[in-house]
Amino acid sequence: MTIRLSDHFGYRRLLRFTLPSIAMMIFTSIYGVVDGLFVSNFVGKTPFAAVNLIMPFLMVPGALGFMFGSGGCALIARMLGEGRREKANQTFSLLIAVTLVCGVVLAALGIALLRPIAALLGAQGELLELCVLYGRVNLLALPALMLQYEFQSFMIAAEKPNLGLMVTVASGVTNMALDALFIAGFGWGVVGAAAATAMSQAVGGIVPLVYFARKNDSLLHPTRPAFDTRALVRTCANGSSELMSNVSMSLVSMLYNAQLMRYAGEDGVAAYGVLMYVNLIFLATFIGYANGSAPVVSFHFGAGHGDELRSLRKKSLVIIAAFSLGMLAFSELLARPLAAIFVSYDAALMALTVRAFRIYALSFLFAGTAIYGSSFFTALNDGLTSALISFVRTLLFQTAAVLLLPLLLGIDGVWWSIVAAEAAAALMTAAFMKGKQKQYGY
Repeated sequence: MTIRLSDHFGYRRLLRFTLPSIAMMIFTSIYGVVDGLFVSNFVGKTPFAAVNLIMPFLMVPGALGFMFGSGGCALIARMLGEGRREKANQTFSLLIAVTLVCGVVLAALGIALLRPIAALLGAQGELLELCVLYGRVNLLALPALMLQYEFQSFMIAAEKPNLGLMVTVASGVTNMALDALFIAGFGWGVVGAAAATAMSQAVGGIVPLVYFARKNDSLLHPTRPAFDTRALVRTCANGSSELMSNVSMSLVSMLYNAQLMRYAGEDGVAAYGVLMYVNLIFLATFIGYANGSAPVVSFHFGAGHGDELRSLRKKSLVIIAAFSLGMLAFSELLARPLAAIFVSYDAALMALTVRAFRIYALSFLFAGTAIYGSSFFTALNDGLTSALISFVRTLLFQTAAVLLLPLLLGIDGVWWSIVAAEAAAALMTAAFMKGKQKQYGY
């Protein structure tokens, strides 16, 4: 049975509609983890540290794809709710063209800046060379990566979430198969890992482009793009929170790595890398649900259905709370087995990673609230509030915590900093939700 944006959403229908988006984000995270898994076990600790040290920088330009996707999705879904389908298709086409141009320009800039950025992060000698090598190969696929992020949102607005999941699975299988071939089979090391990732991103970005370019039965169809400054500005404003969130997370990750290099050296960076891989998978559940439900919120906001907005917000917060409790229990029980998958070959590194994981896991109790709240306000076309939540959560709170807590608690302070930051962000998000309910009628 096809679920439409205009439907009434109970818990069951809401979970059914968002499940492909959740699965899509989880699978995207899992195949990202595979790179680290193969590099750590088949290449070594220093290459593993190199991949984790440079990865936050590589994610910064890719974040524009999230901005165009989430911001554009909110605008396009609202236009569809208002009955302006032709305008929605024109905006859809414009954003695809702008994303491609930005991808090419940013890839060239990123390749030029890789070496000084890696050196600034503390990489030297072999670690520096491996960072540059991995980064340059990866950046060749940046335009496709940005399209992949963008289409993950657009396919939901087009009422094709299952197709989005299929494309993500195809991209992930490509990455995992090529990792095994290039790293374990051919012994290409970090170059093999980067090449496998780049090729999988090409699948994730190009296949949806071909689908929409052909005749299809979705809500969205490409047309000749007409430059619309207002639509582009509104898209950037709506999606600024997702851009801010991803850029801030990357900047904060760089700061974490710098602090860990100071307190624990390469072992600290490697342990943090393991936490980030598991964190990606767990937070993907929150992000997938937020992205999957956002077009529904935007549609009913555009259609003026206040009762449906209230119902969606209430049900979503209950679902997020259930996810949070499940993740905490799961991560505390499986801290040691999950760490062993990556670093069982080094007893000291294993012990450091397990202790870090048990502390870090407490952040899952709070993270979903701010992630959903930011997406909710983006869906309401309130980019300012959404961006403020993302900025304070991912940059201000985490930066302050990771700079101050290690002074009091040493290396443990690094792990506790994310818990403190997520708890503060959850409280702030709850205040915004309460304060703006009359303004938006939810």
